Amino acid sequence: MTEFQQRLEEKKILVTGGAGFIGSNLCETLINLNAKVVCLDNFATGHKHNLDAFENHENFQLIEGDIRNLETCHKACENVDYVLHEAALGSVPRSLADPIISNEVNISGFLNMLVAARDAGVKRFVYAASSSTYGDSEKLPKVEEEIGKPLSPYAITKYVNELYADIFQEVYKLDTIGLRYFNVFGRKQDPNGAYAAVIPKFVMQFMKHESPVINGDGTYSRDFTYIDNVIQMNLRAITSENEKAVNEVYNTAVGDRTNLVELTQLLKKHLSEFDPEIAKVEVKHGPNRAGDIPHSLASVEKAKELLGYNPSHRIDDGLKEAVSWYWRNLDPDAQK
Repeated sequence: MTEFQQRLEEKKILVTGGAGFIGSNLCETLINLNAKVVCLDNFATGHKHNLDAFENHENFQLIEGDIRNLETCHKACENVDYVLHEAALGSVPRSLADPIISNEVNISGFLNMLVAARDAGVKRFVYAASSSTYGDSEKLPKVEEEIGKPLSPYAITKYVNELYADIFQEVYKLDTIGLRYFNVFGRKQDPNGAYAAVIPKFVMQFMKHESPVINGDGTYSRDFTYIDNVIQMNLRAITSENEKAVNEVYNTAVGDRTNLVELTQLLKKHLSEFDPEIAKVEVKHGPNRAGDIPHSLASVEKAKELLGYNPSHRIDDGLKEAVSWYWRNLDPDAQK
């Protein structure tokens, strides 16, 4: 982390969606690197408790506001060196249920942030892109230059982000880097709600001795990516001095594939260390989910070559750490 500290110390960095899962982890890391952090969040999906560890730190500022308001975006970008744009409404099913709000937040909100960053003279704008951009492309591993047709409103919104970022570099010379996240998991990921990600949701169910339900036969696979790998990619994206690395999109993943049956087996293995009864919990199967792609596996060669990325955690290491965090921090009886 020393290399990052030298480049980020005393720099002012805006993290949008900073009270969310990925955003709050980024805020905490940046504060530990002696950066000055501004967090913009409307708490639609983020949580105040994600900020507990650093909310009173002298280098931390919280702006409660919405990226759909351009004035709020301008305020948040004042005197900012770098933007890490994590604010979005995630989830394919959410976008299918309400495509209009997904579009408002993920496209109009994104455009507001680009305009505000441009007007404030921000040095670099790093944003959360998505592996959903690969759409119906069946080619594995996924390489950045080859994408398919989007399969959901969410996928469309994240692809449009990349197109806008491209234009803002070409026309306004705003340097951008897009990070196509692949199934990120880890500490602070919310297990509650209709659109909870699979890992924290399954962890919570196992802790309550409830049977998790796998969509389909369990052969669908994902490149599950531990939060520390995502943090590393964000840090490399804002600090890279390689001119060829800027104004590109990168897969942010590990380059491994785990299917859902394997995932539940790994979760059982790690959770059973805390509660042996979890090993006996049955896993059930339901129908496939609309808008889901069967398989996802990233090539991370581009990130390695241009950004010097080297994943620190593979799936098993990441799950071990994540499960330990959930066991210490989640109360299964308090689930809403």
